[in-house]
Amino acid sequence: MKVLLSWLREFAPDIAGDPVELGERLSGLGLAVEAMTITGEAIRDIVLARVLELSPHPDADKIQIVQVDAGDGEALQVCCGAFNMAVGDLVPFAPIGSTMPDGMEIGRRKMRGQWSNGMCCSARELELGDDHEGIMILTASAHGFAPGTPIAEVLGIEADVLWDLEVNANRPDAMSVAGVARDLAASLGVPFSFPDYTATESAESVGALASVEIVDPTLCGRFLARVIRNVTVGASPAWLANRLTALGMRPINSVVDISNFVMLELGQPNHAYDLATVPGGALRVRRAVEGETLTTLDGVERTLTGIDGVIADRTDRAIGIAGVMGGADTEISDVTTDVLLEMAWWDPPSISRTVKRLNLPSEASVRYRRGVDYGDNMDRAMRRFLQLIVQTGAVGTGGQIDEIGALPSREPVHIRPTKVNGLLGTRLSAEEITGYLSALGFEVSAEPAADDLAVVVPTWRWDTTTETDVTEEIARMHGYENIAHTVPKGDQVGHLTAYQADRRTVRQVLVGVGCDETQPMPFLAPGDLERCGLAEDAITLTNPLVAEESVLRTSLLPGQLKAVAYNQSHRVGDVRLFELGHIYPPSTGDQLLPDEHEAMAVCLSGRDATAAVEVLTVLGDALAFPDIELRHTAIAGLHPTRSAEVVIVGQVRGAVGEVDPAVLEAYGIEGRVAWLELNLEAVLEGPHGSRTYTPVSKFPSSDIDLAFVVPDSVRALDVRGALVEAGGPLLVELQLFDVYRGTGVDQGFRSLAYRLRFQATDRTLTDAEVGEARAACIAAVETAHGATLRS
Repeated sequence: MKVLLSWLREFAPDIAGDPVELGERLSGLGLAVEAMTITGEAIRDIVLARVLELSPHPDADKIQIVQVDAGDGEALQVCCGAFNMAVGDLVPFAPIGSTMPDGMEIGRRKMRGQWSNGMCCSARELELGDDHEGIMILTASAHGFAPGTPIAEVLGIEADVLWDLEVNANRPDAMSVAGVARDLAASLGVPFSFPDYTATESAESVGALASVEIVDPTLCGRFLARVIRNVTVGASPAWLANRLTALGMRPINSVVDISNFVMLELGQPNHAYDLATVPGGALRVRRAVEGETLTTLDGVERTLTGIDGVIADRTDRAIGIAGVMGGADTEISDVTTDVLLEMAWWDPPSISRTVKRLNLPSEASVRYRRGVDYGDNMDRAMRRFLQLIVQTGAVGTGGQIDEIGALPSREPVHIRPTKVNGLLGTRLSAEEITGYLSALGFEVSAEPAADDLAVVVPTWRWDTTTETDVTEEIARMHGYENIAHTVPKGDQVGHLTAYQADRRTVRQVLVGVGCDETQPMPFLAPGDLERCGLAEDAITLTNPLVAEESVLRTSLLPGQLKAVAYNQSHRVGDVRLFELGHIYPPSTGDQLLPDEHEAMAVCLSGRDATAAVEVLTVLGDALAFPDIELRHTAIAGLHPTRSAEVVIVGQVRGAVGEVDPAVLEAYGIEGRVAWLELNLEAVLEGPHGSRTYTPVSKFPSSDIDLAFVVPDSVRALDVRGALVEAGGPLLVELQLFDVYRGTGVDQGFRSLAYRLRFQATDRTLTDAEVGEARAACIAAVETAHGATLRS
């Protein structure tokens, strides 16, 4: 954001001091000065000259000889590479000995044998615009000025101070000259006020010419409209064009320039429609229909989605993208005479999503995304626009349309001076805090039952919602340089949080079961998720280092399979890998930012699903997970009949099983791959670690093996549950050690072999007791699941 000192003084006339010191004060307010320039000084040597004669260069086709009068009445020869001049034109001229804005000194030089005694200048060479196609022609604007007149006087450019400020996203109020002036005036302790913006209105009512309907109030909080008659589209006055140029905008025509001027001055973007192209002057504000198209002012046809906002006409035809860009069908042209002017407050997240999706940033959308003033400033900006355009001969109709949608809440923010001082390390009184905030436009009142303050945030600071936000404003006004330097006391070193300690335990357990840790990048190539059988609904980066790393992973599976495939391609053989890393599921609904959480994955090549379940069991024992259950279901990327959800205390926390053979084939992996993935954050933040301790028995144990033939539809977990229930307290250990399909087992069945350990804490079990327990277990499984004991 660029600002001129003279422009700031129109809001705070008492702003005074050394420009460097003022720049340092702006930086102290959080508006870092990136560059400071003294305007007008760079063109002090440039004068007005009249073209007397044009002739071709005898030895160069791309150069012509120009005779000019630089003020002394004598013809002066200049060699020039531009051909857009005509005899009688007035042009800017740099005589011998003058210095150009870029520091180049003009001397007498020969060009292909002909002397050039100075230089005719383009707008870019004078840093007065971007045009470098030809010489700057001033015949119209310099009427009445004699050759030799300083060009600064001709163009009305006075010496001024121009600051280029860095305005962060949390300072929407500083995206205007008035906003910067308010901050600087408050810091200097000088008065700040808005000039009087009044203009004559006609007796014709705007209500007879236009109407506004806000269909979706969550999209548009406020919408103002006014009709302006007898508009003449032409060139802007020099003073207005100069200010736009100084702030980095190219003058276009009177209507567009006034629109940009009001946006820069007051921070309120606006849009002008050719009233003749809007049926009945009726505007409707709504969300776009999925797949709806609109050709914008840049001539590009845009396809919209349901999250985008549009302005539609009476027939519900979209004529503009809300807060982003207008439509080509209603733009202002040279034949426009009546204008329908729009000023609105758009929901910042809605505008942000549309701008990012369409990759269509603009000066207006930047302000809408950060949040413009939805209060009196909208009326003020409307009056300022009218005041300026009336000076061109236009006439504003009486009154304006003012429709209200859903606006931000203005509930008071409660401020505790003790908390403010605790955050800042200061000893500010309630009176000092009140003074700082009042100077910025905050309404402050004392709480009746305490020393606290109730602060009503101004409409131009909609983003200020918490006590910490208000404390930041107090710090800016007090001055960060005035806060004493202290060294905060840190926590005792070496202490781990409970989550960090559990995370270390997880890593130690996985290393203990023979796994090696891998750390793939969190970025994937387009198509990686699809190859894994996962949905492609992932977050993409707008500026990836390489195209092959442009997608944020939603699962750890792609990275682990790449590691297995790499090892197999290098003949390493079967590997046991694990990873602890973050994944980024896509956002849902109106959620603006994506989810992010830490996950854990175990990948065992050459092993079946039971190996992954064994790792889960070991991990569950180490961290004392209560009530672990496996629910068979089809899971994306995993084998449809060899996968299950991991449920802990009734909540799905991950998946276990084998990777789908089709996925393995896509990665060129041979054999089976067992897979376990958990939402580590949810697991470790959930119930765990509560153990029930029992005395270690000093009596011998008895092991028996039982193999059951069961239908494939029966889960091993269910068989295990039946054994545990039947075995009772004597069953101290149970292990599934073999799963068999083949000779001797019918199609559609499989053999599950379990090792059971029986042991009592008070005696040695007799053969009869062990036999009774064995029989009870066999009967329970056969009854509950139709199993047959395999001999």
